Amino acid sequence: MPERYHIHVVPTKHRFERVGRSGTSDWREDCSRCKSCVKLRCLYDNYESEGDYNRDPSEPVEPVFECKACLSCVQGCTKGLLSMALNPEYQALGDHYWKPEIIATTWDQAEAGRIPVSGAGYRGPFSGPGFDAMWTDMSEIVRPTRDGIHGREYINTSVDIGANPSQLLFDVKGALQNQSLLVEVQLPVLLDAAPWGDAGENILKARIKAAAALKTLAVIKAGHLPAVPAEERCHTLPVFEGQEGPECLEALAQCRLVEVADGPECLALVEQLRKVKKDLLVGVRLPLTPEAAARVLELHEAGVPVVHLCADFRGRELSAEKPRFVKEMLREIHGVLVKKGVRNEMTLIAGGGIALAEHTIKAIICGADMVAVDIPLQVALGCRVCGHNGFCPVGISEVPLPYAVQRMVNLMGAWHSQMLEMLGAMGIREVRRLRGEVGRAMFMEDLERDAFKDLARSAG
Repeated sequence: MPERYHIHVVPTKHRFERVGRSGTSDWREDCSRCKSCVKLRCLYDNYESEGDYNRDPSEPVEPVFECKACLSCVQGCTKGLLSMALNPEYQALGDHYWKPEIIATTWDQAEAGRIPVSGAGYRGPFSGPGFDAMWTDMSEIVRPTRDGIHGREYINTSVDIGANPSQLLFDVKGALQNQSLLVEVQLPVLLDAAPWGDAGENILKARIKAAAALKTLAVIKAGHLPAVPAEERCHTLPVFEGQEGPECLEALAQCRLVEVADGPECLALVEQLRKVKKDLLVGVRLPLTPEAAARVLELHEAGVPVVHLCADFRGRELSAEKPRFVKEMLREIHGVLVKKGVRNEMTLIAGGGIALAEHTIKAIICGADMVAVDIPLQVALGCRVCGHNGFCPVGISEVPLPYAVQRMVNLMGAWHSQMLEMLGAMGIREVRRLRGEVGRAMFMEDLERDAFKDLARSAG
């Protein structure tokens, strides 16, 4: 029996003092110095820094912002002196899409390699923009074998990249005539570079080594391929733009899959790369514009088996007055291919705006075969998504290579556990079956339309 896929995580501490969300404040002058103080019973030992104060009350104490917000100390203090506070530095992280909660959650997962503790739980709105307007069906969670990472059933997360023919053709001798080129990866996630680049050679090397450990592929620029050791090139997915030198073509011998940036000479470059290596799978990297669905059909007719759809880093449509979110675009493109009866003949990779493990599952439900992750990999190394105005406050380019590799592996290990939990709760035993299964989800826009259609009809 083949070995089951497993990601080996190793807890790896943050390089700096982490920016925490919650802290506690208290009126120490009214403290009775109880021998059974609730601070001493903190499950997470967040009050260790107050040891000096307990020995000498004149010593200052900084607010503790590593709190998990379980509220046991606030509720347990006999004099009611403790209260919860939010860290203003935490609230300044990221932007309206890459929210502080997403950044902090990513840090926790990259550190521990497991699903983070939520503490006080979710206190936000019921619905929101983007993927927050979509809910997955968890009805199968009641079955004893559908227990995600703890269940007795093995849940397969591998994906075949390439074209599966709609029918098999055999010659008179019984040999298969239309055998497809397929590349299998064990995780429905590619490791891509952030929109602002890899921020140094170490980050590029780390993505490749992490991809090898995760049994997936790291997306790199084709110009970097010759510098990659020959034994590691099979874990890369180089992107060609048509200006690369002959040394890049020579380095393709060990590669299994490449991408070509879409453009006027795109198809000519695809044919050129196919001639370099007969068993090389060649796809196209396509910006997610309003014309993307029509372009995907053109690429299918031209025999392109893989399309990497790239939204902006917040998951929005490019070059549109009113940009749609990536989930709407995926549903449109998937639907067009299904209507033409050629969906199995093309692999769709969704990139841009994938910030959490749940976004991977939701993108696949909307019609993608897999996703490409970029910014979360750098957030795992301490990035605060601050806009990169020329100065990185956490020095991403100076991150040690072993540290960067392990943090990326830990993050994907936590994501993998969450994917198993979601797939198990939906009663799905392999992620390939989830593609386009919109019946496994509810969409806010659909619910609102069904709920208020009578009002809209009477108003009209």
